[in-house]
Amino acid sequence: MRLGFSLPVFGKAAATPGGIARYAREAERAGAASLWVGDRLLSPVAPVVPYPGSDTMPEEFHTAQDPFTALAVAAAVTETAILGSSTINATQYQPANFARLLTSLDVASNGRLLPGLGIGWSPDEYDAVGIPMSERGKRLDDLLDLLGKWWSQDLVSHTGVGYTIAESHVDLKPVRKPPVHLAGFGEKALRRVAERADGWLPVWSVPEAFPANVLTDTLAKLRAGAEQAGRDPGTLGVALRVNAAPETKPELVAESVVKIVSVLEPDEVFVDISYLTSSVEEHLDLTGRLLELTAQG
Repeated sequence: MRLGFSLPVFGKAAATPGGIARYAREAERAGAASLWVGDRLLSPVAPVVPYPGSDTMPEEFHTAQDPFTALAVAAAVTETAILGSSTINATQYQPANFARLLTSLDVASNGRLLPGLGIGWSPDEYDAVGIPMSERGKRLDDLLDLLGKWWSQDLVSHTGVGYTIAESHVDLKPVRKPPVHLAGFGEKALRRVAERADGWLPVWSVPEAFPANVLTDTLAKLRAGAEQAGRDPGTLGVALRVNAAPETKPELVAESVVKIVSVLEPDEVFVDISYLTSSVEEHLDLTGRLLELTAQG
């Protein structure tokens, strides 16, 4: 099993000076196959829409690192781990800057970037960046169009949603085209995954919130949709995030990871341990423990 972990980008551990570099370096040495970030711009006191499953925002989001900075730091101190996002709220960023960021990260990591993108759910965050939330779907489609040009053409011009790129030299290219994975369970989101993405970003919870067949059935639907779109369904990747709830025992996390991986067979899987640790040391200790437990099966 290729098991990865969340970088300490949320909560008290995120505030540790040099903590991301230390964790990334030592986690890779311990055997972590991938390192991941999430994306949280704001933690409103009275959110217009609360965090899913909650009445407000989790305390861990009161402290949040920038995901691009965290990935850049991890790229500098690691050599083999995949560097992923699950997810970055892509439509909250200016597209040309976003394309350059992803390209630079892939070059910095020598081709290890796995960009997992979504459109977010927080009206407060969209208000903060001055982007209409109602446009997020068409903005994501537009961004995918732009990335396709940015990564394949030396001269790029583009008229997008609310911006224009004059014909320009874009000679910096990724080491290899980053495999863009998209999040979502809604009908439109799944159709976009099937027709346009390199992979899907499903989520599994510990304790379990729904049966495993919800994921396997959805993946089968996605692959059928990819085939209908004239794509090879076997090339559609899966990068699974396992969310561990507060106070969940490592043994239960490991047991659930082994179970869902055996059924879904994702290309990448990582455990988000943000709710289980409050320091970089605890992050490292839990990483080692979960690697040991999952290795035992």
